[in-house]
Amino acid sequence: MTNVEKLKNSNECQGCDLSEMDFNNATLKDANLRGADLSRSFLFGANLSGANLSGVDLRCADLNSADLRKADLREADLSEADLSEADLSEANLQGAILVDTDLRWADLYKTNLSETNLTKSNLSGADLTESNLTNANLTDADLSRADLTGTNLTNTNLTNAITTDTIGT
Repeated sequence: MTNVEKLKNSNECQGCDLSEMDFNNATLKDANLRGADLSRSFLFGANLSGANLSGVDLRCADLNSADLRKADLREADLSEADLSEADLSEANLQGAILVDTDLRWADLYKTNLSETNLTKSNLSGADLTESNLTNANLTDADLSRADLTGTNLTNTNLTNAITTDTIGT
């Protein structure tokens, strides 16, 4: 049975190699993909709400407009991924790597981004209302027009971050 068949049959594929696959608009709600390789995969508009994506390799993946509400993305590598306009509200990204990630206009309401590396990421227009950015690294990140109302920025590194027209600071 291939990894894709395993995923289709059981909605689970821990540690599977699913790199460079096309999952555009797929429904993977509550799927268990812990530790899987989804690097360079196409997940445009996919429903991954409630999915276990902890430790997943999503480098260079297309997650534009994806539904990741309440997903577990702890320790995931999302470097250079496209998460523009994605819904990550109430997701857990603690310790995730989001270097040079596109999060323009993403919904990050009440998202746990503590201890994440967001160096050089584009968060312009993102909704970070009531999110947790404790100990996060936002060096050289673009936060222009982002909403930071009620956001926890304790020990957050904002060196050279762009904060033009940021709301709630």
